[in-house]
Amino acid sequence: MSLLSVRDLTVKFAMRSETVTALDQISFDLGKGERLGIVGESGAGKSITGFSLMNLLSRPGYIDKGKILFGGEDIVQLSEARMRNIRGNRMAMIFQDPMVTLNPVLTIGQQMVETLMAHRKLSRVEAEHISVLKLREVYIPSPEERMGQYPHELSGGMRQRIIIAIALLLDPELIIADEPTTALDVTIQADIMELLLELCQSNKVGLILITHDLGVVSQMTERTLVMYAGRIIEAGPTREIINDPQHPYTQGLINALPQQTLPGHRLKQIPGNMPSLTAIPQGCPFNPRCEYATDVCRRVLPETVHFGQVEVACHEVSRLHGSANEEQSA
Repeated sequence: MSLLSVRDLTVKFAMRSETVTALDQISFDLGKGERLGIVGESGAGKSITGFSLMNLLSRPGYIDKGKILFGGEDIVQLSEARMRNIRGNRMAMIFQDPMVTLNPVLTIGQQMVETLMAHRKLSRVEAEHISVLKLREVYIPSPEERMGQYPHELSGGMRQRIIIAIALLLDPELIIADEPTTALDVTIQADIMELLLELCQSNKVGLILITHDLGVVSQMTERTLVMYAGRIIEAGPTREIINDPQHPYTQGLINALPQQTLPGHRLKQIPGNMPSLTAIPQGCPFNPRCEYATDVCRRVLPETVHFGQVEVACHEVSRLHGSANEEQSA
């Protein structure tokens, strides 16, 4: 049985003049200890997916339909009290900015100890001991001293390590990391990602990594979902998607990587912008930006088809796949 199974998840936002769809019937699975990447530009629906999995959506956003089965239990149907028991305890989230996550008026020790005591029947001494061990596990120097410090007294990289330590405090089965290195220097980003990978592998924790960086995904994850305008447009093994992308959007993301351009040449980019939720194009949402778009792409929403080990929602790939099947049948 999968650790996490998402089926036809649809999230909507009730705006003043209309209701818009932020996630459109997305489905995927995550096995125990598996690492999954979710990639796409800003506005693709990546973070909304993460918040939905934690049942942290607030009005005007809401889950319209679908199931989120975590350990066989549909968290969409759970009470807030039951959900609080799962958050932090069995699933944890690492947010983009550690200064927003950490309470500025509480010491690091207070925040870690209170988290432990809220979920476990521990004495304060026991909670402090576990907190120090977790700080040491994420390579925080002088952890006993850091317990008495406030977030503003620490560097950005140190704060993010502490966020990871807090996420691991209660030995969760799943960690959702939403752009965990956005606020950090490039030199520190690689260290944080390496640490997160090491800890997930050693503790056999499932990881969902939300990012716009395909380079990071290629090093961190086993499977990848590519999202566009609230839909999953390509999904499969990370190696397959990186080495042989099928959807034109995925191809564009990979071509836009700096290492794909010769020194001294202009970086490649996908023309246009992600559509607004209030103005999703008819047919394939990517068609206004796609050089391969046809009349069918502008009229009909593509269905997801299997192409080797990858699932892709694209009329062009569907036709090529159909042609290949016909040739094999002949």
